[in-house]
Amino acid sequence: MNIRDLEPFLDALADAAAQAIMPHFRAGGAVEDKGGRFFDPVTMADRNAESAMRKLINDNYPAHGIIGEEHGLEREDAEFVWVLDPIDGTRSFITGLPVWGTLIGLLRDGKPVLGMMAQPFTGERYSGDCTRSRYRGPGGERSLTARPCTALAEATLFTTTPAIFNTADRTQYDQVERSVRIARYGVDCYAYCMVAGGHADLVVEAELKPYDIVALIPVIEGAGGRVTNWEGGSAAAGGRIVAVGDPRLLDKVLERLADTRTLFQP
Repeated sequence: MNIRDLEPFLDALADAAAQAIMPHFRAGGAVEDKGGRFFDPVTMADRNAESAMRKLINDNYPAHGIIGEEHGLEREDAEFVWVLDPIDGTRSFITGLPVWGTLIGLLRDGKPVLGMMAQPFTGERYSGDCTRSRYRGPGGERSLTARPCTALAEATLFTTTPAIFNTADRTQYDQVERSVRIARYGVDCYAYCMVAGGHADLVVEAELKPYDIVALIPVIEGAGGRVTNWEGGSAAAGGRIVAVGDPRLLDKVLERLADTRTLFQP
């Protein structure tokens, strides 16, 4: 199967999710807490959107697997596995902010090969296949290219919030943040798309699940960037993640994340 042949199906999945989500945005619906170390909200929009996408996958590609945030695993050992987060950024969603998105990723033999972040309120879609990425939205349609940035002192950094890091990881993260020009918080999946689009340079996060990151890897890497874990390995399983627009920045970030005893120069 040619992976690019599946690109129209990404749009079909995003359309189905949007139809399920948009009646609930800024509508004041019920919010549940899934529990855990932090408040972890879920809404009817999350659940309905994932159900709609799962139905399309099962109807069109019944041999494909599915990993979803809200409804679990199906055929997760298949060659092709769809990885779904119907609303990445539910905290933004329930507070009326449009910095959330539907994440749709595809693994082939465990490797991310296709991904999309779709934002139905703004009408934006960021997609990629690890070799190219594109944007479609109110500004038209264009290819995505990450911008050059080789020095941390010139970099713009995103993280969801420093509170996501445990004590040891926070020390390491702070070493990165102290080195950059600008640090911004709280935009979830949009942070990665801004790196792919050449508006920012770096994302550092922790405690991610596969459905938080798989869809975004092909977008950033298709724009020329890199996504790894803090050890420089595959990010597909989630955990502690680094995404850079310029691959020349990666080793400098990983050095700071690996050793809290040494001060490095930008």
